[in-house]
Formats: sequence, structure tokens, C-alpha cells
Amino acid sequence: MNDLCADIGYISINHAGEQLCGDHIDVVNDDENSAIIVLADGLGSGVKASILSTLTSKIISTLMAAGLSIEECVATVAATLPVCSVRGVAYSTFTIIHIVDNEYAEIIQYDNPRVFVLRDGKNFDYYREELNIDDKKIYKAKIKLKEGDLFVAMSDGCPHAGMGLSYNFGWKLEDIIEFMETIECAGYNAKTLATILINECDKLYGGEPGDDATACVVRIRKRNPMNILFGPPSDRNDCNKMMALFFSKAGKHIICGGTTSSIAAKYLGKEVRPTLNFEAEGIPPVAEIDGVDLVTEGVITVNRVLEYARDFISDNKEYENWGFSRDGASLIAKLLFEEATDINFYVGRAINPAHQNPDLPITFNIKMNLVSELSECLKKMGKHIKVSYF
Repeated sequence: MNDLCADIGYISINHAGEQLCGDHIDVVNDDENSAIIVLADGLGSGVKASILSTLTSKIISTLMAAGLSIEECVATVAATLPVCSVRGVAYSTFTIIHIVDNEYAEIIQYDNPRVFVLRDGKNFDYYREELNIDDKKIYKAKIKLKEGDLFVAMSDGCPHAGMGLSYNFGWKLEDIIEFMETIECAGYNAKTLATILINECDKLYGGEPGDDATACVVRIRKRNPMNILFGPPSDRNDCNKMMALFFSKAGKHIICGGTTSSIAAKYLGKEVRPTLNFEAEGIPPVAEIDGVDLVTEGVITVNRVLEYARDFISDNKEYENWGFSRDGASLIAKLLFEEATDINFYVGRAINPAHQNPDLPITFNIKMNLVSELSECLKKMGKHIKVSYF
């Protein structure tokens, strides 16, 4: 087994005037090292397209996760989808990217723009086999994974962008590939790359998309563990045990909380060096401890990280706020969202006397809920999370 993993990010924009998106993406994890990603594009736009694409992606991802063949999946989809009374047809085009054991990827496509792969920053031309299943032309490919590989799947709303506006015949696939080649080298995570691509489509549509547009990016990268310590243990006799476990783990180390950082500094035989740089309004400044990668304040900072995490898994509109800032919350967000693949939380259950002030909206339960919700958000980003309480 190798130490690779798949960073998966996707985002959509709706057809102008529509509240529902006619594209749908479903991600199912077979296990820790395998994932099935299905991008479905329903016929037309609006409610009908949304139903078609949702049914298609759910059926295919569920059946493939159960071990059924692509022939059985396609036959089931064809037999299940309702027939459009206007067009007399019932289908949703689809793209499947199946990551197997983080060793190779299977790409299966029906009538969607071709998935392109960037390897070493350049377009990688791979062989596609043509199949005929239920009178549908299906393309299938199998690619051995390499660190740094970037898979880009999209609905036809992306190459249609700018049609009749910026371009006569839309944004051609080769131009999209060239666009992604120029930004891939910046090292952005998958969600940010997908967001940049969709934002460019939106610009080409003049802010009034003529079709639903969805981009899904899969970046193959090495696992990168991260450790975050939040709060002192409920029993002070467990301090050394908690610190020993925390610092014994490989990867970067983040400490959140004043008391927690003091305990960690004492354990390391170092001192806490506070800074007075207020980089963002409402976020306390960071501190420094030799041997620790990042030291921040506790509840207020982590609450802001949670706000960024909620946005990240939806529209990712806050990226420019935390992506280019140096305050504690932004620095944690960059480490957890962009760098980390496996995150270990070490959470102390001690009750902070400072939080018992009735004028402060901070309680023990809020602190525990922060960890719980942040963990769930990170799982939705595809991170592997382990939480240990003390």
C-alpha cells in the first residue's frame, strides 16, 4: 500500500434564474483508500434536471460501491429514470472517477466533456476504450496514479461558457486545459482549483450562466498528518500523558488556548512568547513556542475556523479572507483545509473558569460542539479525523 490519497473538491453554479442545479455530484468512500465520484448532468435545467442528475449519481455510486459492473449500473439507470414528456427521452449524462486503493483510477464517461488529467503540470494523454451499453456509447479508461496527478471532470456548462459572448463556440476544452495548467502549479487544493475554474466560467457567462456548470477536481497527493491540541485535560494529572501523546505524533502541531499553550511550554521546557500583532478584527494574536508550528487563542479562534469550514464545504466564498491572511484562524484554516489529510484532535475536557462569566457567550458545551462540528466539516472535505478526549 502506498502513502497517496485523493483530495476531492467540487462546486457548481446554477442556470440563470434557477434555484436548483441540474448537475449533481455524489462521493462514496469504499474504504479509507478508495472512492467513487459520480458527476451527473440532468437533461435541461431546473427541477427536472436536478431530479434526473440526483437519481443518476445516487444509483450509480450506490451500485458501484456494492460491486456491480458499469453495464449493470447503466441498465439500472436507463430503467429507472422517468421519461421527459417534452423531449421524449430520459437520461442524465455522467462521469465516474473510481479511485481504487489510491493506486489507480478508473474513468467511465457517458456524453460528458472528457476528463482531462494533468501530470507534472501538463496535459496527460491517456487511452480510452469505447464500449456500447444499451445503445449508449461509453468511454472507459484506467490510469495508474502518480503523486501530483490532477483529474478535472466537468459538466458541459463549462465548455459552453462564453458562447456567443466571449467566444463564438464556447470555451474549448483545450483552452480550459491550458487555463488549468497555468494555475495548477500554485499548489491550490482541489476545492480551490474547482472554485477558480467555475468562477472563470461565471465571468465568461457575464454573471448570467446559460447552463448549469459543475467542476470536480481530484488531486493525488501524499498523506500529510496534522495534530491539534485544544484545551487542558479535566484531570491535571493527565497533562504529561496528553502532551506525550500529542508531541509523539508525526506531522505539524497546532495548540489552541492560553492555558493549553502554558502546559505545553512547561512540558517542552520552553517559554510562550506572545505577539501583539492583531492581524484580523476580533481574532486574538498568535504566540510562539519553540518546537510548535502554531500557537493561537482557543474558543474565539476555533469558532472562526469553523465558520470558514462551513463556507468551504459549500460556496467557498470566504477563501480570499483566510487564504491570504495571517491571523490565527486563517493560519489554522490553511493548515487544516489545504495541507492536512489526516487530522488528530487532542481535546481537554477541563472547564475554563474564565468562561463561567455569565456575560460571556462561551460554555463548556459550546467548546465541545465546536470540536464536533469542525470534525464533521473536515470529514466532508475528505479528511481522516481522530478525536481523543482527556
